[in-house]
Amino acid sequence: MWIYEKKLEYPARVSSTNPRLAKDVITQYGGPDGELAASLRYLTQRYTMPIPQAKAVLTDIGTEELAHMEIVATLVYNLIRNATVEQIKAAGLDPYYADHDKALYFVNAAGAPWTATYIQSKGDPIADLHEDMAAEQKARATYEYLINLSDDPDVTDTLRFLREREIVHFQRFGETLNLVHDWMSSKKVFY
Repeated sequence: MWIYEKKLEYPARVSSTNPRLAKDVITQYGGPDGELAASLRYLTQRYTMPIPQAKAVLTDIGTEELAHMEIVATLVYNLIRNATVEQIKAAGLDPYYADHDKALYFVNAAGAPWTATYIQSKGDPIADLHEDMAAEQKARATYEYLINLSDDPDVTDTLRFLREREIVHFQRFGETLNLVHDWMSSKKVFY
């Protein structure tokens, strides 16, 4: 059970309409290293974690990734909501517009729809936590690439916040991996 506060975790401001930047940023909404994939991965993997601390970390981070998905969606929407059809065409978003108008849809920057093949849930806590650490590093790298592409200082600010959260998540997963290793190597006595 979660409590939802009806405000973004971090402001998602944009300086101006910019469908070209929206086309790039949307990959963190529905791309392979985006927030949807991360949230579903972690909220699924938590069930097979052997210790309560690991379940809690996956639940907490999975939930935060949902909040990040909301931030990315807000950025993308704000970047395209006032765009003209001419601006949408110039940005190469006309195929997206033809299918979705200015609505949000889970796609990567090239327009390919989200797929469950982006995520993994192996059932082995060590494998899954390594997968999660790799996922956080890939998301961090994607945010760095988006920062390099951004020409909007407000969007860049939000992308930096999201990048820093990926670093924190990587660290939390590393700590959790150590706890799971300790648990797996401990002697278990059942009465």
